[in-house]
Amino acid sequence: MADTTTPARRLPSVPRAWLASIVIVALVALFDPPQAWPTVTFAANALLHTAPFILFAVFAVAYLKATGAETLLARAFEGRELRMIVLAALLGGLAPFCSCEVIPFIAALLAVGAPLSAVMAFWLASPLMDPAMFAITAGTLGFDFALAKAAAAIGLGLLGGFGTMVLARTPVFVDPLRERPQIGGCCGVKKPFSGAPVWAFWQSADRRETFRDTALDNGLFLLKWLTLAYVIEAVMLRYVPADAIAGVLGGDGITPVLLGALIGAPAYLNGYAAVPMIDALLAQGMAQGAAMSFVLAGGVSCIPAAIAVWALVKPRVFSAYLGFAFVGSVMAGLAWAAIA
Repeated sequence: MADTTTPARRLPSVPRAWLASIVIVALVALFDPPQAWPTVTFAANALLHTAPFILFAVFAVAYLKATGAETLLARAFEGRELRMIVLAALLGGLAPFCSCEVIPFIAALLAVGAPLSAVMAFWLASPLMDPAMFAITAGTLGFDFALAKAAAAIGLGLLGGFGTMVLARTPVFVDPLRERPQIGGCCGVKKPFSGAPVWAFWQSADRRETFRDTALDNGLFLLKWLTLAYVIEAVMLRYVPADAIAGVLGGDGITPVLLGALIGAPAYLNGYAAVPMIDALLAQGMAQGAAMSFVLAGGVSCIPAAIAVWALVKPRVFSAYLGFAFVGSVMAGLAWAAIA
């Protein structure tokens, strides 16, 4: 007898970021109906304000991906160790490479003897800044803050790289790799980067397709996370007492900077969504130094960035990675507080 039952149809899944935005607006509508529409309009106006920066970021990253500029990453790990550390920090802090995207590449480099110091410099700088994040940060928090964060990302990479080189013979960094590196991550597994960039990518159908797909993927990614972030910003500005923020994260001295670094890790959504959150916190009295330490410590310790390190090295090296991140974030926060 034939089975005539009809298989259950699966409903299309809604990305969590969109779902969270809908839930937050729905809760505002339920408990404070007059504030629901202002919350929506605040988020929409904020998106319109940052739209030019979003578009620039989307097309800039798509161009770099389509040309194969990722292949330049391999050149940072050639030559003398000091040179490698500097180039790895610069490339990690300025290039649009996802930390987990390069796990197979880093695994291959470590397997053939690339110094952990250069890898550490790249790991620390990579999740903190890229062209898209610079554009979004400049559009929301100002060009000076974005430039300072980019400099801090490079500086943090240099701190970790040179620190690892100096401490290379200590028990923390001896035999640093896992026996079987867990190659994978949020971006999937890819082959190590090779070849040379093709700057005139439009001459190749495959590269045009890469440009289109990357632009669409990044555009949707930024749209969903920034929508959530601006909805959260609207709610924070409306319901979180400014005195409470100013009392904890405001003022001068090292305490707000330390708290910013400590709170940054658990409160972080991702590098893009954190920008409107910081904007709201600054409006409510958060100190500039605390804002800088927040975005740096949170960026390094967020799940995608941490997975990239945890997958390949032993826990003691991972702890050193977090330690460099915390110390560097506090130093950068204090420096920014002094000049902002």
